[in-house]
Amino acid sequence: MRESTEELISRSDLISRDLSWLQFNHRVLDQTEKENRNLFERLKFLAITSSNADEFFMIRVGSLYNYIDYGNDRVDYSGLRAIPFKNELLKGLKAFGKRQNGLFLELKEDFQSHDFEIKDYIHLAEKQKESASKYFKRTIFPMLTPMVFDSYHSFPILMNNILIFGVVTKGDRPKERKKTSFIQLPQNLPRFYETKEKGKLIFVPIESIVEFHFNHIFRNINILSSSLFRVTRNGDFTLEESEDIEANFLEEMKKKLKIRKTGRVVRMEVTEDADSWLIKQLKKKYEIGSENVKIIPEESLIDLTCLWQIVNHGEFDSFKPVKHQPVAPISMTEVEDQDMFKLLKGRDILLHHPYNTIQPLLDLLEQAAEDPNVLSIKLTIYRLAKNSRILDALLEAAENGKHVSVLFEVKARFDEENNMRQAKHLQKAGCFVIYGVGSLKTHTKLLLIVRKEKEKVTRFVHMSSGNYNEVTSKLYTDIGLLTSDESYANDVQEFFNVITGHSIPEDYDNLITAPASMRKGLIDLIDKERENALAGRPSGIVIKLNSLQDKHAILAMYEASKAGVPIQLIVRGICCLRPNRKGLSENITVRSIVGEYLEHSRIFYFHNNGDPKVYCGSADMMVRSFDRRLESLFVIRDQLLKQQVINILSFDLKDNVNAYAMREDGNYYHLEPNGDAAFDVHKEFYKVKKEEIMQVSLF
Repeated sequence: MRESTEELISRSDLISRDLSWLQFNHRVLDQTEKENRNLFERLKFLAITSSNADEFFMIRVGSLYNYIDYGNDRVDYSGLRAIPFKNELLKGLKAFGKRQNGLFLELKEDFQSHDFEIKDYIHLAEKQKESASKYFKRTIFPMLTPMVFDSYHSFPILMNNILIFGVVTKGDRPKERKKTSFIQLPQNLPRFYETKEKGKLIFVPIESIVEFHFNHIFRNINILSSSLFRVTRNGDFTLEESEDIEANFLEEMKKKLKIRKTGRVVRMEVTEDADSWLIKQLKKKYEIGSENVKIIPEESLIDLTCLWQIVNHGEFDSFKPVKHQPVAPISMTEVEDQDMFKLLKGRDILLHHPYNTIQPLLDLLEQAAEDPNVLSIKLTIYRLAKNSRILDALLEAAENGKHVSVLFEVKARFDEENNMRQAKHLQKAGCFVIYGVGSLKTHTKLLLIVRKEKEKVTRFVHMSSGNYNEVTSKLYTDIGLLTSDESYANDVQEFFNVITGHSIPEDYDNLITAPASMRKGLIDLIDKERENALAGRPSGIVIKLNSLQDKHAILAMYEASKAGVPIQLIVRGICCLRPNRKGLSENITVRSIVGEYLEHSRIFYFHNNGDPKVYCGSADMMVRSFDRRLESLFVIRDQLLKQQVINILSFDLKDNVNAYAMREDGNYYHLEPNGDAAFDVHKEFYKVKKEEIMQVSLF
């Protein structure tokens, strides 16, 4: 007798990466139900889950179809083969979409009490209709291009993730067949036309304006139906290694980006009143089934990312949460001298964003750009802010004659075009720019500044878990280390030589790097804890990550758990490890923190018989991090800074406001105070005191 899908999934010792991600997006969606959040905060999280789902379909579902379409099979961590797994995943995604739309309709009931509404064109007052019609004629109409599909015209390429009308028409001649025309709505216009009605702000979806004015587009023709839909295409691609990387790399990237715009359709969203004949034709054309079709209720909207226009509207600024003012890093309290070079020669500084500002790093870079004694700057860039002070500092440094080397990772997903543009800007200014390293993605976050000081040279280093991005530093929790310690500087310079040249160092004093040795290095540390437990010595592991997926690392933790090592995991998103399973992982707990800030720090704590080893850095425990990326983890040596990081883990393990605990079956439940005082890490980290953290221990 064959096992059911549910039995196969529950029997596996590993949890599916994709099903685990779906659980994560449900946790984000939970934020829209929290009563302590106002309407606009709830709408924000609804928009985030919609954006998350778009990317998931493009990359993860797209990757799955790469197997299916080319006749390759695979076995997921769940134990399911490609087709059964696809069916299980799409079923879960459909249920998620249904929950999303249900929550939006609930929130919509509160719009009027906040003095705004979303209204279709036909429900506007006459004066507002007139202004909306003028907007259509002057702005929208000139941008529309109907594309007919019939026996004389081939099926048009419909673009990825934009709103499209499928309009079925028929002429007056008796035997004339139905024709379909497609109209893609402009991407570069706001989703809503804004107007006022009796002092109330009205958001009018442009699709409702366009649909009402079809008579301007289809003249002297019978319109049988009009259906709004959106297709999501496979956006998963990998770059092949090129022998002539510098000459061919950017052209290769441009080709791949075009494929992303026209790739295989993996999802179609349609309104529930859509023409069934048209939808049948589209499903046949795109070779998708009903499981790939997401039905949007009549009162809802296709693509809830449009809610950002409402959330960010100036009239609702008073509803935005009061922002906490960043506090000074513990090692910078009572510091008046802002000369970063002097400061770093006397101490190391740990930055914990967003609780500490990114300003010390910006000060260091901007001072380096101007300082005549600075000889060179080397930096890895993954994602930059739009108006980046970091980019400006690098440009100024180059203009001032300093040697500036930048490794620009143009394979940073969905930032490829922006990164290529910025990289060319740096090149024109005279910077030495490297566009990635072969097929590896450079995800490590490193900065090295070389400064001449009298008869010697001093090197200043920054290592981080987060991007060099001023915007995300206010939204993501990240850790950065600033230092002038020669031991760190030697390692970072050596790693830059690996990245930019041809160097294979024997070992590092302070770094664990990928793809060379990170998996082995971390598993060795896990195994050491297992050996300590078997020998009766104190042991323990606490790891904070974005994602945990690497099978080898998970199996090592299972063995450590069986030996009696207590393991506490704080994993924001994907977690393929199954905790609390009898005889396998009884000593492992997993929690996830989802709240106001996006948890982005990576911290690895190993008790080491009472002499803890603590690492931070850019890498998750994923196959891609260990095998297909340039990554680095750096050890924290300074005792004060080490205690700061241990305190971060301690606080995360206390949280009972934003935290979820993972059950053995892979589902999560929200942790509540249950009579205890509420402990919200996104507030408590602003109150950290030096004398308190020195007393903190984890085991």
